[in-house]
Amino acid sequence: MIEAPQLVAAITLDERTVVRRSPAIEHEREAAIADLLNDNRFTPLSGRAGPFHLHLAIEENRLAMEIRAPADGSSETIVLALAPFGRIVKDYFLVCENYLEAVRGKSLAQVEAIDVGRRSLHDEGSALLIERLAGKVAIDHPTARRLFTLICVLHLRA
Repeated sequence: MIEAPQLVAAITLDERTVVRRSPAIEHEREAAIADLLNDNRFTPLSGRAGPFHLHLAIEENRLAMEIRAPADGSSETIVLALAPFGRIVKDYFLVCENYLEAVRGKSLAQVEAIDVGRRSLHDEGSALLIERLAGKVAIDHPTARRLFTLICVLHLRA
């Protein structure tokens, strides 16, 4: 039985491998973090009590999700292979680039069509994240969408 949802109260990204981000990518990162902190459902199935501070990093093509519980000083790290996300992330970046180009000069109908594809890939990545975290952390779809955005941001490397 899953207990009442816990919350993420703080989130940081490993910035050691970050390249210079475009203003659009930086905006997406900031929005995802703000939205995540404003509304999220995040329950580690280990029974650890929140609120939590998450630290996300990519190490050797794996997502390392450190979950810290400042109230009692405990922490755990969940590691997920990123290979299953590879195609979705690559396609998502491509569609996002096309979307930004379309916003600058295409018709509204073309922008909307590209946006539907972008949202679909985002949903696919979010569903995969929920699936990959099963048995480790219970999250809802909006939380998964925001975390997927941050995983994409972490993929931008030098």
